[in-house]
Amino acid sequence: MKRIYLYFKEKIEKEEFSSRGMRIFLFWGLGLFSTIWFLVRVIPKPSRANYPCMQTAAPLMSAFVMYLLSFTGVWVSLRKLREAFHNRKMAIGVFAFAGLCFFGTLMLVENSTELLAQTVLPVREFFFLCLCFFGTMTLVENSAQLLAQAVLPVPEPRMAWGKNNPVGEAKGIYPGRVVWTHAPGAATWEKGDGFWFEDRWNNQADADWLLNQSLLSLTGEKKEKVAWKSLFLYFNQQHGRGKRGYKKGERIAIKINQNNTFSHEDCEQLNASPHLTLALLRSLVNDGGVPQEQITVFDASRFITKALYDKCYAEFPGVVYLDNEGGNGRTQSTYTADAIPYSADNGRLARGLAKCALEADYLINMALLKGHGGQGVTLCAKNWYGVTDINKDFRKNQHNNFNQDRGGKPRYMTFTDYIAHKDLGQKTMLFLIDGLYGSEKVNGAPSGKWKMSPFNGDWPCSLLASQDPVAIDAVGIDFLSAEFPRMADVDYCDMYLVEAALADRPLSATFYDPERDGTGVGSLGVLEHWNNPEEKKYSRNMGKDIGIELIYLHK
Repeated sequence: MKRIYLYFKEKIEKEEFSSRGMRIFLFWGLGLFSTIWFLVRVIPKPSRANYPCMQTAAPLMSAFVMYLLSFTGVWVSLRKLREAFHNRKMAIGVFAFAGLCFFGTLMLVENSTELLAQTVLPVREFFFLCLCFFGTMTLVENSAQLLAQAVLPVPEPRMAWGKNNPVGEAKGIYPGRVVWTHAPGAATWEKGDGFWFEDRWNNQADADWLLNQSLLSLTGEKKEKVAWKSLFLYFNQQHGRGKRGYKKGERIAIKINQNNTFSHEDCEQLNASPHLTLALLRSLVNDGGVPQEQITVFDASRFITKALYDKCYAEFPGVVYLDNEGGNGRTQSTYTADAIPYSADNGRLARGLAKCALEADYLINMALLKGHGGQGVTLCAKNWYGVTDINKDFRKNQHNNFNQDRGGKPRYMTFTDYIAHKDLGQKTMLFLIDGLYGSEKVNGAPSGKWKMSPFNGDWPCSLLASQDPVAIDAVGIDFLSAEFPRMADVDYCDMYLVEAALADRPLSATFYDPERDGTGVGSLGVLEHWNNPEEKKYSRNMGKDIGIELIYLHK
């Protein structure tokens, strides 16, 4: 080792290795080689650390490792500083800035090793270039992700439950059935050209087809009127109301996802599709036999924007359109305090529920196919959060206990309480997931066209439907995690479904009783994951009489 050191020292002094490329090569080559050599030799026999060759390698190794640690510290600190700024988290921002100063100072300190100083760029110059490059990557949206995708293998997201290993009690006329309808051309938006929800980018006839075929396949009926009758009949029988369908005077509330709205004005961010919402109203009124006046379309915590309101109101002016503030034809939401006390203490999480949900006889949950930082996904279960009396200043009653354990350890999950609550998941006769566009992130416009089969570079143009609240979210997770394996917080994002499927004997040992009336709940649905993203097969697709059945319909 000492001979190598002296050899390169002599070459450098003679300026034979004067090029910048050679200096960088020597830095990484000698640094890496010295580190490996020292560890291989010294770990088996620590006394070798006193050998002359090890004493020569030691400063090279320490300098190399210090560079790596300092550089990693700067990189992580910049990332955290950007996230803190974006999410307005002052405490995290202070710590991130302190870390940036500390690790940056480490990189600025001149190294005492003569060989290192002579074979690499001057330390300050090297640090400056790295800071510019990686700092720019950190600050520019998606640049780090794109680089990682180009050079790193994509790990399969880790789930709390395994593939084709069904658990829980399947729900529905056909237990565990999830219908996936796919109409290529239903959504054709080109990013950068107007808004995704404009009529020119969305085919209403295709949206109607998606809803119609979902109902028929879900119930096994041939006519939409009979399909709705079957859904009402099944729901009423399960809830002890007798063998009957919809009764005159009963109210239905449809919870849509308008999470990314800030006023009644339209914005580019992905929210509920006006076209699928209209398709649902058409079917419910014209074929389900429900009077307009008995229907409420709502997101109690957000806003019904102009595009959705105008499209639906033009055809169904008698429907109640309810949002957080009301006005401009919308009804303002009101709440009943402490309607959901939760099975476990949730700190500041909102406990009031919108009266329109409490007063309804039936609910329909129409969620969006999206990822979510912190919770991994936002599907049907999380859609109920918009029924609570959350404050506009989310920091006052934010998403406490929503996040899954990062290591996969079982814990109490708020979403499970939403599924189990008598006026939320248990009052829902139909679960839908709007996948016309889908998105990797919770905020912003649709993130981009999908690569996986059968979409193959197009928008998903899909709708998921089920009577099983656990099964439909499981399928939604499989789609999202397969298309976006680097989606924020995707690991163990199914934990709330594990708790829901095993709600009467959960792995966390939580006694699920969201009303705090002393009555526990049974299994809330069936959970498993598909075999792989290519075949998309669940247990019932493989001939078994347990688990999920995914029915695919292509237009």
